[in-house]
Amino acid sequence: MRSKRAVAAAGLAAVTALVVAACGGGGGTTASGGGVYGDCKTDPNTCNSVAADQLQQGGQVTIASEKNIDNWNVISSEGNTDWTAYAMKPLMPYVFYTAPDLKSTLNTDVMDSAELTNPTTVTYKIKQAATWDDGTPVSADDFIFNWKTQAPAYCPDCETAGNGGFDQIANVVGSDGGKTVTLTLSKPYTDWQSFFGSAAPLYPAHIAAQQGDLSTPAGLKAGFDYFSKTVPNYTAGPFKVENWQDNVALTLVPNPKWYGATKPKLDRLVVRVITDATQEPIALQNNEVQVLFPQPQVDIVQQLASIPNVSQNQAQGLSWEHYDFNLVNPFLKDKALRQALFTAVNRQDVIAKTVGQFNPDIKPLDNHMFVPEQEGYQDNIASTGQGTGDIEKAKQILTTAGYTGVGTALVAPNGQAVPPLRIKYTTGNAVRQNECELFAGYAKQLGVTVEVSTTDSLGTTLGSGDYDVIVFGWIMSPFPFGGAQQLWLSTSASNYGKYVNPQVDQLINDAASSSDRAAATQQLNQADKIMSDDAYVLPLYQKPTLVATQNTIGNIRNNASLDGPTYNTAEWGIRSGS
Repeated sequence: MRSKRAVAAAGLAAVTALVVAACGGGGGTTASGGGVYGDCKTDPNTCNSVAADQLQQGGQVTIASEKNIDNWNVISSEGNTDWTAYAMKPLMPYVFYTAPDLKSTLNTDVMDSAELTNPTTVTYKIKQAATWDDGTPVSADDFIFNWKTQAPAYCPDCETAGNGGFDQIANVVGSDGGKTVTLTLSKPYTDWQSFFGSAAPLYPAHIAAQQGDLSTPAGLKAGFDYFSKTVPNYTAGPFKVENWQDNVALTLVPNPKWYGATKPKLDRLVVRVITDATQEPIALQNNEVQVLFPQPQVDIVQQLASIPNVSQNQAQGLSWEHYDFNLVNPFLKDKALRQALFTAVNRQDVIAKTVGQFNPDIKPLDNHMFVPEQEGYQDNIASTGQGTGDIEKAKQILTTAGYTGVGTALVAPNGQAVPPLRIKYTTGNAVRQNECELFAGYAKQLGVTVEVSTTDSLGTTLGSGDYDVIVFGWIMSPFPFGGAQQLWLSTSASNYGKYVNPQVDQLINDAASSSDRAAATQQLNQADKIMSDDAYVLPLYQKPTLVATQNTIGNIRNNASLDGPTYNTAEWGIRSGS
């Protein structure tokens, strides 16, 4: 989502590229990027394209990761982070993925077809050649195991990031030797393409079965937990794990049993952990890494522009930044306090002092369910006054609610002093550090002290609830209806701040099971208006994604979705003659 990633969410939008100085070393700059990224604005799926016969056979490419991998199960609540997903992408089979143009796209390496054959039936045809590297076929057994671990009725103790409609699956059966899978729904599911997609990939059932009886909740849980704690000793993708050094690097090598059309050119693909983002451009300049996918920050963008023979590209897509409250905090259970704090936040000021310094096109985001490029986006925030920086209005909200000490030392209506709140951000992220310090400054004007601190494991911090306020980003997918279920339902493990509103639950669930997409969109916006008034999460802005690469590396592209740049690692390679 990274930030965290919304496993069951993704976007029907088109890439909107941003104006930024994008290339060092004579590549020039354009709105979408210069150098090898000069045509990304018009051709996001094919820019920096290099034919296989123009790539060297062999070599190593290293990409920097801003996070360590603490949990290898991207379906789990704790493992549901961006860099875990990016690192696992070259290993895992899945049905659909999100291309750089943000369209949901069939994974034709694994699948022959995936079709909604009637409103409650999905039929999948798996390629005969699709196998795990130990020779076990990718089959209906994998679909069944991954369905049951994400369905609370079968595995109530599997701590998933959110079931994303898996609880609406009535049955999954295999035929044709397991290569045809028929999924039956209990009712229509609007975002059926999200099932078993890249956000919820297929983990191997035959390895899970070695951990316990998959016909029992305990056996399913044992398999689920095994994939969380075990460095992958399996693959059905173009690469496999050669070595993992905790907090250092993941080394991948080609999977000799890879059945896909494109065979890897690289000898090794290394994911190197560099949690201090300020060190990433230095590592690129020193050729310690060849590819970056950092969260864009002023200094990083400027440093990259000065490195010879490096191109960079920004894209605006399905990622968005936000402040979240933890409603387990007894003081933050009061909606008036939450509304006042969010009203005191000046989003234009936040943008101007952070991402606006390297991108003048960033604007406040006014919806929790959709981004502007998606059908259904509308402004549901402005009417609340939140994000305006209106300190006087914020003070009035508190005074009306019975608070005293407004503007000095805030005291709740019950006579208790409002204690200091802890706001957290991920280590080494200067943008988020500024966002936290700005939040503390806004709150201080209301008489609330906010203490800023860091976390080096976002998933652990969110999962444990060890914060009062936090800033991070969600990365959506092309499936807003399932995504809303994952992020906002009171029963979802991804609802880290424990927001509960039965009316919102009902609207979101109704939208997800609708056969009328227009009506479902209206229902999500109704839910969004309620959420906005409840002041649980304040959207800040669409978070631009930034990719930078040495110009010698081909077929690496920006992908402003949960799939990230590693969606096509089988195509990566070093240009011939480099």
